[in-house]
Amino acid sequence: MIDRNGYRSNVGIILLNSKNEVFWGKRIRQDSWQFPQGGIKPGESPEQAMYRELTEEVGLHPRHVDIIGRTRDWLRYEVPDQWIRRDWRGNYKGQKQIWYLLRLLGRDCDVSLRTSVRPEFDAWRWNQYWVELESVVEFKRQVYRQALTELARLLNRPPFPNVSHGYGWSPCDSGNRPVIARAKQSEK
Repeated sequence: MIDRNGYRSNVGIILLNSKNEVFWGKRIRQDSWQFPQGGIKPGESPEQAMYRELTEEVGLHPRHVDIIGRTRDWLRYEVPDQWIRRDWRGNYKGQKQIWYLLRLLGRDCDVSLRTSVRPEFDAWRWNQYWVELESVVEFKRQVYRQALTELARLLNRPPFPNVSHGYGWSPCDSGNRPVIARAKQSEK
């Protein structure tokens, strides 16, 4: 659904593990990483959309997570013209998102990137909460900063990051192994 100002209603998901590391998914056949996100369908609440997207993109169900909180208001970003589908040009500007902060109650091996007919991600990893955003497509970076900053208050974290460049992840030991990609270390 696109509102009268040209923004499509959407949800974003920041998923935490027990170490307060965040889930990052690598866009299929691309070199960009992002949090799970997706559009809100007509008649769906933001929370319902969040659970649907979580299942479609990450394979997790409501029993696997606990909602810690969400952003107070919509966060918006504009999409560059070259990224806009032809049939949306003229009345579409970008996305407006409600962001959810979730805690994983399940295990890493509960994550499955192949539950959807059209998967969004082909790899995933855990990163520290404050991580450089250079692997996120440029026009989304400011919204990521806003969401991380606003939701950090729920974790008793400082609002401005002291970014450390270490990364952490832990593979499953079951047959349903997630695809884990090594993070490229940034130089200081």
